[in-house]
Amino acid sequence: MNIDEAAKILRSAYRRAPKGKKSTGLHLFGIKYADELSDVDLNQLIKKAGIRDSYYAEIRKGIRLSEYVNLKDVPLWFGND
Repeated sequence: MNIDEAAKILRSAYRRAPKGKKSTGLHLFGIKYADELSDVDLNQLIKKAGIRDSYYAEIRKGIRLSEYVNLKDVPLWFGND
């Protein structure tokens, strides 16, 4: 996955997340795509996705959690990108 594809998925996950679930969507993104994000500059990714810089920490949390968790049920609003 290149940075443009990752940015598109991230932007979609963020926009589709219901109010109060934006951080959850970013955590899910980090968990689901942790392996693909290993070579991606997250700061550049966030800029390309058009989301706030402060969400870097939320994506990073998801990536770190991916080592310990498996996604069971991904909410419909997150999508299957």
